[in-house]
Amino acid sequence: MDEWEPIPLSRLAHAGYCLRRAALLTNEQLWQESADTAKGRKEHERVHAERVERRGEQVLLYEYQVYSRCLNIGGKCDCIEAIQNPHGCRIPAVEFPVRLYPVEYKHGKLRDEEEYELQLCAQAMCLEEMYDTEIAEGAIFYISTHRRKLVAFTPELRQKVTETVRMLEDIRRNFTIPAAQSGPKCVRCSLRALCMPDAARSAKAYCRRLQQEAVKEDVS
Repeated sequence: MDEWEPIPLSRLAHAGYCLRRAALLTNEQLWQESADTAKGRKEHERVHAERVERRGEQVLLYEYQVYSRCLNIGGKCDCIEAIQNPHGCRIPAVEFPVRLYPVEYKHGKLRDEEEYELQLCAQAMCLEEMYDTEIAEGAIFYISTHRRKLVAFTPELRQKVTETVRMLEDIRRNFTIPAAQSGPKCVRCSLRALCMPDAARSAKAYCRRLQQEAVKEDVS
């Protein structure tokens, strides 16, 4: 029986945002919905239905399962645009050779967020391994504004994917959770109340004060 448990593709996005957040999800199974995550989930429900749509020389594959044994990751792509191309690859759902173009759906307006680029690039790397092909770019589609952001799968971004997977594997293997580091991202994080970054910062400050007082007593 195959007991392979790949790291979920979505976990790379969490790690890109905050490694502690990814660790809490991985090792503590913690989750708490916020207004942003609820809105995103509702918007995704309109997309997240496994299906195949044919539009001439293009086939849209929604909720398509992908994986990479080499990277030890797996999950579903929101959408893969399979465009007919004589030099493309062959996939089970389409009868002609195609060029693959992954598209990740996110809520809100067009913005720069590397964590989503990591997730999208990881999807492309899975597809490349599965179908022995090359994928140069994909897109993040922002549902609220109906705008796309093109993402080039550069060597640097691919290396970042590999490094992030290694960190997640280490966290899962050793059951570790990085220390909290309070910052601007914490304000909108749905796990803020469970993570308590400010409490961790206060505890560190308290320990520093105790050390400073101890040093003063030694000097005196």
